[in-house]
Amino acid sequence: MLITIAATIVVLGVLIFVHELGHFLTAKLVDIEVPRFSIGFGPRILGFRRGETEYVLSLLPLGGYVKMAGMEEMEVIEGKDEHRRVAGDLVDMGVLDAPSETRGPRDFESKSLGARALVISAGVIMNMLFAFLVFAGAALVWGVEPPGPARLAQPVQAELPAGAEALAGVRMGARIVAVGATRVEDWDQVVRAIATAPAGATVVRFADAPAVTITLPREEKERKALLRVLQYAQEPVVGAIMQGSAAADAGMRPGDRIVSVAGVGVHYWQDLVHTVQQRAGQPIPLVVQRGAAMIPLSATPRATLDTLATGAVRTVGRLGILPVLPEPTRPSVPGALAYGARETWTVVALVGGFLRDLVTGRQSPRNLGGPILIGQLSGQVARAGLAQFLRFMALFSVNLAVLNLLPIPVLDGGHLLFIGIEAVRGRALTVQQRSRLMQVGFMLVVALMVWAVANDVLRLFGV
Repeated sequence: MLITIAATIVVLGVLIFVHELGHFLTAKLVDIEVPRFSIGFGPRILGFRRGETEYVLSLLPLGGYVKMAGMEEMEVIEGKDEHRRVAGDLVDMGVLDAPSETRGPRDFESKSLGARALVISAGVIMNMLFAFLVFAGAALVWGVEPPGPARLAQPVQAELPAGAEALAGVRMGARIVAVGATRVEDWDQVVRAIATAPAGATVVRFADAPAVTITLPREEKERKALLRVLQYAQEPVVGAIMQGSAAADAGMRPGDRIVSVAGVGVHYWQDLVHTVQQRAGQPIPLVVQRGAAMIPLSATPRATLDTLATGAVRTVGRLGILPVLPEPTRPSVPGALAYGARETWTVVALVGGFLRDLVTGRQSPRNLGGPILIGQLSGQVARAGLAQFLRFMALFSVNLAVLNLLPIPVLDGGHLLFIGIEAVRGRALTVQQRSRLMQVGFMLVVALMVWAVANDVLRLFGV
């Protein structure tokens, strides 16, 4: 629990800080006065002042903001806009005169449209740059794990969720070339295509087997259940042996190639798995190739409980061995930079596609996640190691950047929309108009967050 809490604080804190730092530094660059730099929205919890800027931590951890001189509408998310709303109503009724439009030379509104657009866009740019540098840096330090081949390991029909049973009839090792309209060349692309394809009937095409039609579910939980079952066909070479396992007792060694099991030839790792799972507690004759020698062995798989993607529990046999995993390759600096750019753009396309499908109804609103899900994922990847944790932060940084470009007042996309309106009509919206739109946008963001938290809670209870 402590790891999960700490990881969540690090992920949200760092990425919000990076985003707002982009706004802050660019505002200073174009000489805009910055009265406040806030992590979080709403009333101030604690903070300090240095120079003209107050640095604060605010109550609602939904993001952050940089308040710039002349941006009175930002008081909506500071939690102190009521006096401005009342004053605006009195102006509309003719009780008060409209406030003076005089601006200081360092006000946000005094700067050119281009300068303002750059300042507003800087947060998104910083998040994208952060992701790019993390992806590239991780590739240089830890290398890049090559994706598996797009060859399907024949799944057991009983393990497949409803709608995907046709995949059990595909022969072991068939090479997938397309999922729906998406062409694929490796297993990562297969997984991505299945995860993002529209719900409903989808044709999976093979280079060396007949095409099959499966039904992809709308709900994320069911889609993940399908992906847990699907695997790529791996070479039947032992990579690791668990201490005290049936394989260790039988004398197997890392590097052994499984040639046959129970008298049946083994072509892929999953051939071995399917046979062993059905023979818990029964001695099985095996033949392994070790160097140039063919060595006969006998192993008795240990009975183990296994939970299927459908939720059913069964007893299976296990030898306690793992296949050889591909070794990561370390690219050159130009190669790492190219990899960082590709990964960043891939995540942008995935997030954009999800938002598009959400609007068109191809994705279920139940797939939206909130802070609880972020916390769970942060804790999981933190336990997986620094490399996975940093990659998760990069992925989430791109998510934050894309979501901030939505044309919702309060978000960066909303401010860019205000600037676009000013460019078209030749004058800016009034402070009162922007404040009211900010109120609407803020309530919309809060409503989306409530919906996402509700989804998180339902996931916790398995609903």
